[in-house]
Amino acid sequence: MPNSQTHKHMYSLARELQKLALMFSILAGLAGASAHAAQLKPETAAAFEHYAAATEARMDEDVRLNQFLIIDHLPDLQRKDAYDQLQQGQIYIEELYTREDHHTIHIPSGLVHHWVGVIFIPKATLAEADAVLNDFKDEPEIYKPDIRKARLIEQNGSGSKIYLQFYSKTLVTVVLNAYFDVVETRLGSTRIQSASRSTRVAEVEGWGSPDEHERPEGNDHGYMWRLNSYWRIEEKDGGAYVENESITLTRTVPTLLAWLINPLTKSIPHDVLVHTLTNTRDAVVKVEAAPKQDGLSQESPDPKKPLQKSTVRP
Repeated sequence: MPNSQTHKHMYSLARELQKLALMFSILAGLAGASAHAAQLKPETAAAFEHYAAATEARMDEDVRLNQFLIIDHLPDLQRKDAYDQLQQGQIYIEELYTREDHHTIHIPSGLVHHWVGVIFIPKATLAEADAVLNDFKDEPEIYKPDIRKARLIEQNGSGSKIYLQFYSKTLVTVVLNAYFDVVETRLGSTRIQSASRSTRVAEVEGWGSPDEHERPEGNDHGYMWRLNSYWRIEEKDGGAYVENESITLTRTVPTLLAWLINPLTKSIPHDVLVHTLTNTRDAVVKVEAAPKQDGLSQESPDPKKPLQKSTVRP
């Protein structure tokens, strides 16, 4: 069976495509953008890689400073409040902005979406949470129609190469063939982290027709040009914390429509993270409860509890 990072990567990507396809299909319907291709420029791709590298440097520093989860960065009282709310079944969500020397990292001719979310699963262990994130073979069925195809191309120790085909139908149908390098790292006996980095994303033209073919990479509608996804699991406090952080590169939004589209770039990722993390928690709780046949029920947090208000880190 493929190792755990494969599933973790697929899980976040299905939701990422869903939100971006919705946002840009609205854009297409309003501005006729579906008729015009956007081009991924070399300087845009290079800026995204720079942004991702700076973000990963921060993650490495997090581990060194024992600030494994994003909420560990918060001041003492806010951090305690965040942990309390997570243990009550709420979900912590935050929009992030990676900076260098307190300056914004400019992405010319592109737009970066950077979000993180955390949940807590009472009584779950590191192994149980990781097992759910390792259920690769069932992904196309569990998450259809978001994921139509999945294939492990290569596996070498803690690293793997995977292929995924994503499907989303809103105002327009979007199909993407995507390839990723994935690496998982175990940090001691209570922590696991994984990093999934896209190596190629191609939009499929004429999907389902005899003329179905891939558009040239980076010369398409710009629904998703790049995606890096990072998962962290930590076992403590009588359960497991699960965190997802994602960085996505898309086309820019036309100035005349920014007033309508820009709010969607915040509300849609927020809602997608809620569903993604809630579904993860529900799946782990199901695995955790499955062996119990003695009639004892195991309570799980209510995923419909009010959410903590999202915050934007300076």
